[in-house]
Amino acid sequence: MNTLLLDAANAAGCRQALALLRAGELVAVPTETVYGLAADARQAAAVAKIFAAKERPVSHPLIVHIAGSDALAAWADPVPEAARRLGAAFWPGPLTLLLHKAPQVNSTVTGGRDSIGLRVPDHPVLLALLRELGSGLAAPSANLHKQLSPTSAPQVLASLGGRIAAVLDGGSCRVGLESTIVDLTQEAPRILRSGPITRTQLEAALGAPILLPATHEVAVSGNMQVHYQPRAPLYVMTRTALAQYLTTHTTERLALLYYGAAPKELAQVKVLACLDMPTDKAGYARALYRNLYELDVLQPEAILLEQPPYTEEWLDVQDRLRKAATRLEGAL
Repeated sequence: MNTLLLDAANAAGCRQALALLRAGELVAVPTETVYGLAADARQAAAVAKIFAAKERPVSHPLIVHIAGSDALAAWADPVPEAARRLGAAFWPGPLTLLLHKAPQVNSTVTGGRDSIGLRVPDHPVLLALLRELGSGLAAPSANLHKQLSPTSAPQVLASLGGRIAAVLDGGSCRVGLESTIVDLTQEAPRILRSGPITRTQLEAALGAPILLPATHEVAVSGNMQVHYQPRAPLYVMTRTALAQYLTTHTTERLALLYYGAAPKELAQVKVLACLDMPTDKAGYARALYRNLYELDVLQPEAILLEQPPYTEEWLDVQDRLRKAATRLEGAL
């Protein structure tokens, strides 16, 4: 299959993407979080192509993107008041709500489960597509299963080129990490995946406590022990462990992502490449997948990453690093 590269800034490119989606084809689309591999969620055969293209287990449910809160009732039943409150506070934005699915929703998109993840993306091109389509778009990250999530069109092509109909290039993703997932199918709301919207923010909007279990068994996007991985081994280390590693390993095929000031040990060793990470959370999140990808294409022996802060604001970063890491030095 020849994968088309379409320009999201060009009306003709958007029209072609819309035509492909209506025809049951797969189109990678930009969101504020990461690029999503989209199919019309009402077309079961189209949704099935997502699992095949990504090599993703068909039992692992997909998130459906909708144009606004007024579309909730078409996909979820019932729509609890908590969903309306959180939607009003954070949509469009990086928040996914897990709700009971409406009877008419096909089970392909939910992995055979009676729940469905829904969100309103904060990207003007994707919102325009959703309004024109008049449906929802099932859209997990546009990459092979368990690999790094793409935050640019070239990254999508490197992973899925030849497997999908088109990539709609909307530039680099503004947020860079996947959405927060909140489960509203139980009496007590709970966070199933940490994301850019924190527990404190959610509780303030809802006016009620939200659980944040250390572990859970609910099948949602990203809920796998191993996920978001570069091809090279990723070693996540404290600065002390990183310094020791650099002074005891003589190979030059190491790549390094450090936080803050460069480790002084870098002056004594040779590495394949090194990149400094932003010290603010938003900048770090935006750069994480991009920088991991940039180092991974160099085919290093390993990527060393200095552990960033561990606070509530950084829980989503820590979650992704814990699942991506081949080796951990220090608690995550």
